[in-house]
Amino acid sequence: MSDPIPTSSAGTADTLHAPSPDRPPRRLPLVLILGSLTALGPLSIDLYLPALPQVSGDLHTSQAVTQLTLTAFMTGIALGQLVIGPLSDTLGRRRPLLTGLTVYVAASLLCAVAPDPTVLIGMRLIQGLAGAAGIVIARAVVRDLYDGLGAARLLSSLMLVSGTAPILAPVLGAQLLRLTSWRGVFVTLTVLGLVILAATAALLTETLPTQQRRRGGLPDTLRTMGDLVKDGRFSGYLLTGGLGFAALFAYIAGSSFTLQEVYGASSQTYSLLFALNSVGMVATGQLNGKLLLGRFPSHRILGAGLAVLATAGTALVVLATLTHAGLPWIATALFFTACPVGMILPTTTALSLQRAPHAAGSASALLGTTQFLMGALAPALAGLGDQGTALPMALSVLGLALAATVCFLALCRPSRPTRDPLAQ
Repeated sequence: MSDPIPTSSAGTADTLHAPSPDRPPRRLPLVLILGSLTALGPLSIDLYLPALPQVSGDLHTSQAVTQLTLTAFMTGIALGQLVIGPLSDTLGRRRPLLTGLTVYVAASLLCAVAPDPTVLIGMRLIQGLAGAAGIVIARAVVRDLYDGLGAARLLSSLMLVSGTAPILAPVLGAQLLRLTSWRGVFVTLTVLGLVILAATAALLTETLPTQQRRRGGLPDTLRTMGDLVKDGRFSGYLLTGGLGFAALFAYIAGSSFTLQEVYGASSQTYSLLFALNSVGMVATGQLNGKLLLGRFPSHRILGAGLAVLATAGTALVVLATLTHAGLPWIATALFFTACPVGMILPTTTALSLQRAPHAAGSASALLGTTQFLMGALAPALAGLGDQGTALPMALSVLGLALAATVCFLALCRPSRPTRDPLAQ
């Protein structure tokens, strides 16, 4: 493996061990806090989804305008990471994180009292920008505290918290609407943000020592990001993870229509299958962190995850075109579409961050923004073509899986005999 790229005038990224804080937090509170920070963004989307029709009616606006509240949030969470990640390399992790959470709480409360769609869209944009702090800084904190396999294992453990949230959020959102209106959903997000803010302030210490912080302002930040993108292996891990994430989003975007309209699943059956697939992805993440990493080379694990994803995509295409298979066969293929993402995302994230120990915030920003932008494009791909079959979704999953595999093979060069990049 080539040496990690230099990323700081004060030091270079070929230092193998991340700096340790004066008082590192204990493992369980750390997993719960970082997992909650990572889950706050998805929760802000999924908890709100069942309320969309009610928002349209209450604010007397069209469904298209209401959908802009989701677009605004997704845009904010993608762009916010590009700003907050590098900022945390300069100011440390706590100040940007606590500021972001405070703004998130205020924006959530303003969403709850929004008088018209324009205000709601604007506050959702700010909510996304501020909520990005939790996602981007959580990954940077992992890199501050752990190196190599330790970082990969912690990232896999975070999936137990952050991966469970999207499973429960739509169900909880639907139950909330039985007790309150869509405004009550935002009040719930306000309270949740306050709880996470309080726990973070009390339990998460600063993890980036002053002497390790970057100097140089915007020009240095842009130069660092440029150096990261120019590093072939970093870009390879970045694109592999982003395309794998997009394949998951293609499944999420296309499965609701496919399973219910094409294969006749009821809404209850669809919810059960979606939850089962999410549990499978979380379980694979735990398997990855506790049993696979450290026993097998990280490139082999990543290659295996991509092979399973591509095989599942191929099976979906075959089932959609060459057979008249029923719901159980399609559901099985979708299960094996979701599961390998639990291996792909933590491993590519850890491998990316390993190459930028002195610019973890900037690297995390590039990772998060790439994933969300590619994820935003995936539903459009899954919606192309004949919507009377599962083929658009199947081709999207397969195409994205193959693209991820090509990026991995071409840029990461796993065939070269090297020391495991995550080895201590």
